[in-house]
Amino acid sequence: MKSLRSWFGSRSAAQEISGIHRRRAELANADDASVRLRFRKSEDLLEVIAIVAVVASRVLGLEMFDVQFQGALALARGRIVEMQTGEGKTLASTPAVAWYARDGNGVHVTTVNDYLARRDARWMGGIYEFLNLSVGAIQQTMGTEERKREYQRDITYATANEVGFDFLRDQIALKQDEQVHRPFHAAVIDEADSILIDEARIPLILAGGEVDEEVLARRVDPIARRFRRGVHFTLDEYARNIALTDEGIRMVESALRCGNLFAESNLALYTAVHNAIHAHDLLRRDVDYVVKNGAIESVDQFKGRIAQDRRWPAGLHTAIEAKESVPFRRQGRVLGSITLQSLAALYPKICGMTGTAATQAEEFRTCYGLEVEVIPTNRPVIRIDEPDIVFATKLEKEQAVVDEIRRVHATAQPILVGTASVEESERLSAAFGRGAAHAERGAGDSIDYNSGPGADRAAVGNPQPIPHVVLNARNEEAEAGIIALAGQRGSVTISTNMAGRGVDIQLGQGVSELGGLYVLGMNRHESRRIDHQLRGRAGRQGDPGRSRFFISREDDLLVRHGIQEEKYHHDAESIQRLVEGQNLEIRKFLVKYEAVIEGQRQRIQERRQTILASELPDLERVVSLTTIDDLWSDYLASVAELRSGVHWYSWGGRDPLHEYLTRVDSAYREMQDRLDAEIAARLEDAREKGLDPSERGATWTYLTTDRPFGDWSERILRGLTRKVQKRELWG
Repeated sequence: MKSLRSWFGSRSAAQEISGIHRRRAELANADDASVRLRFRKSEDLLEVIAIVAVVASRVLGLEMFDVQFQGALALARGRIVEMQTGEGKTLASTPAVAWYARDGNGVHVTTVNDYLARRDARWMGGIYEFLNLSVGAIQQTMGTEERKREYQRDITYATANEVGFDFLRDQIALKQDEQVHRPFHAAVIDEADSILIDEARIPLILAGGEVDEEVLARRVDPIARRFRRGVHFTLDEYARNIALTDEGIRMVESALRCGNLFAESNLALYTAVHNAIHAHDLLRRDVDYVVKNGAIESVDQFKGRIAQDRRWPAGLHTAIEAKESVPFRRQGRVLGSITLQSLAALYPKICGMTGTAATQAEEFRTCYGLEVEVIPTNRPVIRIDEPDIVFATKLEKEQAVVDEIRRVHATAQPILVGTASVEESERLSAAFGRGAAHAERGAGDSIDYNSGPGADRAAVGNPQPIPHVVLNARNEEAEAGIIALAGQRGSVTISTNMAGRGVDIQLGQGVSELGGLYVLGMNRHESRRIDHQLRGRAGRQGDPGRSRFFISREDDLLVRHGIQEEKYHHDAESIQRLVEGQNLEIRKFLVKYEAVIEGQRQRIQERRQTILASELPDLERVVSLTTIDDLWSDYLASVAELRSGVHWYSWGGRDPLHEYLTRVDSAYREMQDRLDAEIAARLEDAREKGLDPSERGATWTYLTTDRPFGDWSERILRGLTRKVQKRELWG
């Protein structure tokens, strides 16, 4: 595959590494001023890497390995680098960051949270400052002036979300000095698979004002509670698509007295009914979301942790709040929106690093034009990856997991169990019996395995409890402390996907002799990457380790893709490869349609930026800008409503995709036609009434899980590909 490169056995790679060593030797005795001068004048990438290696040794006492040089070369050449966790990705990225920062146009280094942005800026900052490069970090609590100052640095560490939210705020600024960004130049993305693949199409939202979604939710929730699958609606488990039956339609029309439910005037009502059914029948508490402090918190399916500041689309999130009888949270009208994929496309230079990229090589190439390079580990991986064990039912699988953990725990070998959800992690904890540990602790605290929320539970047939600790979205604040102790003798840690990334698991004294960490996965995920991340918690930096997956024919991966027959004989990775290929085709297809809205946004912003930078009188400039913002917000609302309900056009034999594109184009043209007249009318009104339109109300930001069950077009495509997929599996 052309999109996947490897450094193994590469003759040119060895020559380049030799060149870096030679240049580093030449600099070994140079004084600091000479090193800085060489950096400022150098146009040689190998020399810049050698210079940064020398500085890292002098300033931080860190020596770079050959594999880190290889990673730096690939990053500086605009590629996605796969380096296993524990191989020093942070240090490996510094030569590439310095290379991009030399021209003074700014480099953004994106991390997954504020803590890492702050930590890495301080940790690596000594290297950059030695080279006379300024470095800063964006934090969520910063004000406008602080953000502007930090973005003016040569190198700025920040989360991708903060960069995106600041970009959206700049898009509605009424004065140029309110904007914090300068033109985007280069981005180095940590955990690139998470940002550019998993979260690429999750929109960042800038909202303001108020929109009342509660009324519809309160009207339809009692009806949804009475609905029964197979009687009032049908569900395609594979496509996650709901269709009302004739009985369901009659119930809605009778209860709401709305006449024909499929009349165009009832589009919002029809969408609310679908949202309520989805909330009650498809979204599961402690799997897709948790109720925490009286609020609905969604759980990231890839990471197993609470997705901070993330909501489902307005109507669906409100439907869940109605289902759980919790207070409704304000949603507001959307003032601006951009996906991380569109944000990444704004950078002329981009590269990234992650521990798992090879399986997504084609997607990186197709969607971003980026090649993936796999960097070897500094020490050989000696972890033993055992073949899967397949069971007929979940019950049989779970009992086998308990038996396996009891057997291994008797040897004192530490065990990390990966589960798919909060619900599954707590069910397994209950099966272990008395001994679930408290998890609210710091990294230096010890674990009391004999007390905690599971202390009064003993599973039938398991008289001897298994001491353990649970890590999931309910107690993710304790993650560092739990994971830091997961490699100690006798430890048993049950975790959701959140254990797949982050804090290194250090082996305790004598654990290597026991075989290292044993990772046991209770599910295969649709993406092999998630499984590889879990496996990768064992056997890091040459440590021993072992991994194995226990799966059943009742697991979601097999159920959702219709593969439960006993004659099934393929390994899980065969299914995963087919699903990944199918999902890639869907995403490639959807990108074309999302590009329509992004192109419109860019055209609107070009006009807006022209006005912002103009010499127009203040009143005329502000009225023009606020009018553009208001009409664009109204347009986004109409597009969101259309997208939520457009699939019902198929009931009338019309093509939903064609209807969507036709109506979006028509709505955009209508907005453009109205714009000048609306600006003129508002300007006249402001002059007559002495209004001050510069007083903008409060705004806030959040992310939205835009397609919890698949976009309408995704559902259509899934339906078209299902038969092909099953033919491929059964041959």
